[in-house]
Amino acid sequence: MRVQSLTLAAAGATLLAPATLPAPAPAASYAAPGVRHRISATDLLARVRECTQVSRGRFRSDANTAATVPVCGTRQAVFWKADLDIDCDGQRTAHCNRAADPAFTAATAYQQSNGRQLNAEKLPYVVVPGPSRRWNHRKSGVRGGAIAAVIYKGRVQYAVVGDTGPRDIIGEASYATAKALGVNPDPRVGGVPSGVTYIVFKGSAIRPIEDREAAEAEGERLAEQFTGGG
Repeated sequence: MRVQSLTLAAAGATLLAPATLPAPAPAASYAAPGVRHRISATDLLARVRECTQVSRGRFRSDANTAATVPVCGTRQAVFWKADLDIDCDGQRTAHCNRAADPAFTAATAYQQSNGRQLNAEKLPYVVVPGPSRRWNHRKSGVRGGAIAAVIYKGRVQYAVVGDTGPRDIIGEASYATAKALGVNPDPRVGGVPSGVTYIVFKGSAIRPIEDREAAEAEGERLAEQFTGGG
């Protein structure tokens, strides 16, 4: 896990369309260039405006920050709004290795169906805090392979819960998640200091965990149910 020391910035910036092109319709939402979702970032964010806190305490976004981030819950999901630090743990790849990431660990909390560690460069996954008295994700119906919607600046990327981190820090996702959201995925200097919303659907699971297409399809289905669109 990489712990950033960035100063928190104001959230809520919006993407600007080129002046020569018409602005996209409000319902449009993209996980990556060319990938269009039926359920928009706006639709999802409308369901998480208010927080019913389910964690006993709050989390830090980084080691040197105050604990200000609660985990909130609805009947269908848990969610939090935080930063995005880059998790490059798991398989060694061209961009995820000890040379690229001094905090690299060649293991993830959950593994692929063939027993290998997850590939952070290829698989969109999110990191949840390790279980504690503050919050135990398992008691909220969240386990390895659970589906998450990660939202940043109008983009939605569906991911799986693939790793756990420090028990008092929240706000981390894989290299692949960051890249799909248009965030710098460099484990040393990438990520963003604020403005990211994580929604994890209770009781959901993808098997095998590394099936990215299945996670996208199931994420879209669950997002439709969550927003009342399906």
